[in-house]
Amino acid sequence: MSRTPMLNFDLNIEDTRQPLPPFTKESAIRKIRLAEDAWNAKNAQKIATAYTLNSQWRNRDMFINGRADIIKFLDAKWQKEQAYRLIKELWAFSEHHIAVRYAYEWHDQNGQWYRSYGNENWAFDKNGLMAERHASINDMKISENDRKFTWPEGPRPADFATLSDLGL
Repeated sequence: MSRTPMLNFDLNIEDTRQPLPPFTKESAIRKIRLAEDAWNAKNAQKIATAYTLNSQWRNRDMFINGRADIIKFLDAKWQKEQAYRLIKELWAFSEHHIAVRYAYEWHDQNGQWYRSYGNENWAFDKNGLMAERHASINDMKISENDRKFTWPEGPRPADFATLSDLGL
């Protein structure tokens, strides 16, 4: 289950989600930060509304289609990946596409910490909703002392280091 309060989001309505394509460097960076903040807030229903009704994902070896599957996937993810903290960074962009590199830290139910490194390729429709997400991710065990993402649960503070600043 999501760890944030459930709010009523109509999962059958496609809204407009700013910033809209075509992207500039600044709007791509803004889009990435909004996504990062949403994932760090861990409200699966709200996150799902940023994707088209029939959004298609490849996440590691899983294929996910549509908002209901996105919600199930995210709820299960955050049950497994506890104390989740994520940082995303722009890699490249074009008019309707954004490539992102990211890392996140989490621990399992036994207290083993991990840092997961990944790359995502995103494709957006004209309303700024993500229609495709392709993610490749690798997990690395770390000790609790090796953690770098130490802000309180929720969105990363504006003055917290970036992946590049952290040497990741």
